Amino acid sequence: MGKLTTHVLDTTRGQPAAGMKIELLKDGALLRSITTNADGRGDGPLLEGGDLVTGSYELRFHVADYFRSQAIDSPFLDVVPVCFRMEAGGSYHVPLVCSPWAYSTYRGS
Repeated sequence: MGKLTTHVLDTTRGQPAAGMKIELLKDGALLRSITTNADGRGDGPLLEGGDLVTGSYELRFHVADYFRSQAIDSPFLDVVPVCFRMEAGGSYHVPLVCSPWAYSTYRGS
């Protein structure tokens, strides 16, 4: 059975980004909204099993709100969109590594 997971690392502080809002969309429709836990992850998969269908998805990481909560007043980044395609039954891990000024993502394992 497939699943989709994510996590966020804050490179400014060198630790997981706890308390960041992440939204999952498919074809522009909001499927789920979570806030990362102390480990910078959701408490479970964003999608799994039969809910993971083939198609185009988008994760929206609310980076500016997170960094403002960490006393960084003027982050350059606002909401970081990561658009990707998934196939039914696959397992996908889409992490974000970020600072207030830059980010990177990849397909993890």
